[in-house]
Amino acid sequence: MSPAVEAVLLDVDDTLVDTRGAFAHALTLVAQEYLPHLGADRYDELLAAWRADRGGHYRAYTRGQSDHRSQRMARANDLHALFGGPVLDDAAYDVWDTRFEAGFVAGWAAHPDAGPCVDRLLAAGVRVGAVTNARVGYQEGKLARTGFGDRVPVLVGVDTLGVGKPDPRVFHEACVRLGTDPARTAYVGDELDVDAVAARAAGLVGVWLDRPGPRRVEVEESEVAAAGVLVVRSLTELPAALGLEAP
Repeated sequence: MSPAVEAVLLDVDDTLVDTRGAFAHALTLVAQEYLPHLGADRYDELLAAWRADRGGHYRAYTRGQSDHRSQRMARANDLHALFGGPVLDDAAYDVWDTRFEAGFVAGWAAHPDAGPCVDRLLAAGVRVGAVTNARVGYQEGKLARTGFGDRVPVLVGVDTLGVGKPDPRVFHEACVRLGTDPARTAYVGDELDVDAVAARAAGLVGVWLDRPGPRRVEVEESEVAAAGVLVVRSLTELPAALGLEAP
């Protein structure tokens, strides 16, 4: 890895912020009201199904093929169909989403390794920003609430260009806004395909953050080997992996 990296773009959800934990908190509240027959020992299944989004609704949203409300309502009904919950019409979904969103926001917390990593990058003179497949304003609130404030400005969201990652325009726009050359900019995210591989295809240094624990989707080791990206297991490893600090 060349030490010429001068900027680092970071994903928000499950990279800086423990979104998996926040979803777990939200879905526990939802299950208690809408899936009372479901034992707490099955809440991990519920979380895994929500994160997997087998219907591909969130990715359709990031391609500009759906709006936020429609994709989340579809995911909610898919989840209920899988675990025996009621069908949600428009009015019922509004109530469901109010409960879900309150639990989700209450569960927002930074990953313990995220803040120290950002501090080390900034201390090394590296420019830092965030790229996300959620709305800019929403993610700005999330980062402010989790302690990042002005240290990690949200440069590009799904509402900036009307599409999200893996579209290469998203990465290029972030580099323009940060004032850096894509070839000297690293992008770090928790999804191998839409984060690290897509960033590499766009001409950036792709870094996959493969945190310990269950992955959102299954990834074969052969896919990782073929991806040609850097892999770190913690943000603690990132500065050294980018050649910004001695290992």
